[in-house]
Amino acid sequence: MTAGSDLPTSATTADNGHHEPIETPMTQAPTAPLITTTPEFLALAAKALVSAETLLAHARQAVSAKVSKDGRISPALLEREQFAAHGFAWMATYVEALRQLTVYTARMDKEGRFGEIERLIVQAGFGEYLGQMAGGIPMSQGEIVRPRDLGVSEADEAAFFTAEVKSLMRAGNTNDVRNRLAELIAEKAGSATFGDAGLEDTYDAIREQMRRFADAEVIPHAHDWHLQDDYIPMSVVKQMAELGVFGLTIPEEFGGLGLGKESMCVVSEELSRGYIGVGSLGTRSEIAAELILGGGTDAQKAKWLPKIAGGETLPTAVFTEPNTGSDLASLKTRGRLEGDVYKVTGNKTWITHAARADVMTLLCRTNDEPGYKGLSMLLAEKPRGDDAEPFPADGMSGGEIQVLGYRGMKEFEIGFDGFEVKAENLLGGVEGQGFKQLMQTFESARIQTAARAIGVAQSALELGLSYAQERIQFNQPIFNFPRVSGKLVMMAVEIMIARQLTYHAAREKDGGRRCDLEAGMAKLLAARIAWAAADNALQIHGGNGFALEYKVSRVLCDARILNIFEGAAEIQAQVIARRLLEGGN
Repeated sequence: MTAGSDLPTSATTADNGHHEPIETPMTQAPTAPLITTTPEFLALAAKALVSAETLLAHARQAVSAKVSKDGRISPALLEREQFAAHGFAWMATYVEALRQLTVYTARMDKEGRFGEIERLIVQAGFGEYLGQMAGGIPMSQGEIVRPRDLGVSEADEAAFFTAEVKSLMRAGNTNDVRNRLAELIAEKAGSATFGDAGLEDTYDAIREQMRRFADAEVIPHAHDWHLQDDYIPMSVVKQMAELGVFGLTIPEEFGGLGLGKESMCVVSEELSRGYIGVGSLGTRSEIAAELILGGGTDAQKAKWLPKIAGGETLPTAVFTEPNTGSDLASLKTRGRLEGDVYKVTGNKTWITHAARADVMTLLCRTNDEPGYKGLSMLLAEKPRGDDAEPFPADGMSGGEIQVLGYRGMKEFEIGFDGFEVKAENLLGGVEGQGFKQLMQTFESARIQTAARAIGVAQSALELGLSYAQERIQFNQPIFNFPRVSGKLVMMAVEIMIARQLTYHAAREKDGGRRCDLEAGMAKLLAARIAWAAADNALQIHGGNGFALEYKVSRVLCDARILNIFEGAAEIQAQVIARRLLEGGN
């Protein structure tokens, strides 16, 4: 920044009046945290979790009373009481996060993998989230929800503060804990994770492979791709195909690796840590493959899955319309069957990687049935385009949507005017199944989006840590200042929380169990964590973070989309709340 700028050059360059180093607790030996052993923590956590679950039960009862009429959930009342309902969803997400931290701790302790950094991260996370449950959970920057907003009585709120809850709130996220965590994180700078994520050896090996690829082929170029709004080069896409990224969860019989969703999480994390555009390239293949596996005919599976797995065919998802957003029942794009082809007419928007895609999973209305019943999914083939001619196909036109971040694949709006799709490419061969087929992919899509968010948050943490250790102010690295190191510590803590919630959802999916709640909670929380991490990493950079030349400016732009796509945070909270209030577990 220039000398006369009104923007500070770092987060700690304010004049202290004496131009001398500011004494900070980071320069002193930290005192030991009050919770010193894993068994002690687990004993406290188990009882505190019961208190959290009890508070949630009271909240559920209170919110249910607000939104019910004649013993049933009223859509009108649910809409009127959105703040309370969504706050309940957030509280439920926090309780599930604490539950998964407890499960993680017990498993890691049993395996002898629960060291000091893991214990302090979990301890800080538990103390912080219990404190927020009582004092206010941030649903967004300007929306803080407290128990009283949900209708919880003073007596029930007071009962939450058991001895165990108070102990964890006092001793969990303390200055001493943060200072010690800062030291441990500084020692492990450059590690794949801060704290053992608790994965099997196979997944750790996959993470290491993807991290090496991202470090060598993505990170050195990602910022230029972003600044120039360039496509991710096809040479990178080819390397991803060779690594098996596009066939990760496709069965081996169709040319894939046959791995589970937990592997998808690890791959998505590491690639998104390099650049969210690269991490998201696999999303299109994941969605298309899941649609075909779940709803396609044998012939469609045999034709499309090997091509997708090998990266020969690049898919894109064509669902959203200009005036519908999340209201898919209102879709108007029409596919009329004429002979052996569907002729598609209508408009779609926010189509990622549309020009370079070879096939579109196209949701449109194929009959006159109202709402969701009239929707079908077409596997619409198209030629690849480029910047000069993005859609070189009859009956198809469109243009690029300029965006702040999430570049590398480009966003498009598309107009269809008699665009032809072979009738044999109706997914499943039966009309009216499109919405049902799409719903079957939502769990995986949200788990994968949560993993992408974790990768973006990890990138923000690494950029913030590197800058804080290198930036000297008042004769010392700014990492030594608690308001700087504390931000980085909380990034590491919340990334661990998001990881455990996301991995849990993935394991539920791999086990064949319904996990829409877990997937939704993971996406809801991880997206908020990514935005907070990016914002705080930029704050650590000070004025430099506001300069386009610094990578953190890109990470901030990329993080912002995560609260919007694959279900905006508000929609996600609405879905979680309704499911729980209607009796979901």
